[in-house]
Amino acid sequence: MYLHTLGWNSFFQSHWIAESREGLEPARVMEEQRDAYRVVANSGEFAAEITGHLRHAAADRSALPAVGDWVAIGVLEGEAKARIHSILPRRMKLSRKEAGRRAVEQILVTNVDTVFLIMSLNADLNPRRIERYLGTLWESGAQPVIVLSKADLASDPSGAVSEIGAAAPGVEIHVLSAVTGTGVDALQPYLGPGRTVVLMGSSGVGKSTLINCLLKADVQKTMEVRSGDDRGRHATTYRRLFPLPSGGVLIDTPGMREFQLWDAAGIDDTFEEIGQLAERCRFRDCCHESEPGCAVKQAIDDGTMESQRLSSFQKLKRELEYNDRRKDIAALSEQKKRWKRIAKAYRRANR
Repeated sequence: MYLHTLGWNSFFQSHWIAESREGLEPARVMEEQRDAYRVVANSGEFAAEITGHLRHAAADRSALPAVGDWVAIGVLEGEAKARIHSILPRRMKLSRKEAGRRAVEQILVTNVDTVFLIMSLNADLNPRRIERYLGTLWESGAQPVIVLSKADLASDPSGAVSEIGAAAPGVEIHVLSAVTGTGVDALQPYLGPGRTVVLMGSSGVGKSTLINCLLKADVQKTMEVRSGDDRGRHATTYRRLFPLPSGGVLIDTPGMREFQLWDAAGIDDTFEEIGQLAERCRFRDCCHESEPGCAVKQAIDDGTMESQRLSSFQKLKRELEYNDRRKDIAALSEQKKRWKRIAKAYRRANR
């Protein structure tokens, strides 16, 4: 079955047979642009749109299809089009808070096995950004892998590897150049039939170039970084899934200027050493600021931990707490609106 090479497995099969889907077939979402989709099924690739029922039943945008989702489609006879009737349960999802003031979840991709976090050796090294990504990834179930790209532009990447490794203990780091091909073969163990890999990172770090290298074809447009400040420019404008010739899939994503946390239960895993040190603090509720007997502060004074690690940990914790408060306010507002609708409908029915 062709779909097995794209990630279809017993998890999705069990949910497929759990209910009647007569006249429908499973497909995977390859692209999503506003309300237009492209899906791939055993019977081919189709432009697709969601049914009115699915749109009406969705509580918010996170309940609509996203790239990587498995969906039930009905192919329109005589047309290269399909309708998406439902979404199969997600094995995992990667989300961030939507840009702006609203406390709204934006799903980036779903059902992935590995995340390549890509940073450029010539301009994009940022350990704090890696910590931000890992705070979300550790609890998602996906395996994070750090890829330091553009090795052809770096004379000695060992310092960068040490710097990034300190911010991501336990995470595999690979140095490569997609232009020369150096180091690319080391990524092969993460690929293969049934495997899904998503590439994430800022604009200009070489995601599209790496996609073209792994696919052995120029399928993604690439752009040079700006010469004035080495800032990247968007070559990819929407998320897109690419089947690999040898099986498995890659998902390319637009460069992200910001990655605001939505549900980052993995922060404690990202900063595991801080949690271990905190157990030795004199006070159980130690905030690691000015309290006496703080083991975390002592580690910083001793030089065994960078002060930036603690600052990053505290910043991400504050951001999550703020988002949680915003979520509660948004949920209360929506509940009030719902009861107003119910009361209005009741009054109309009893006139």
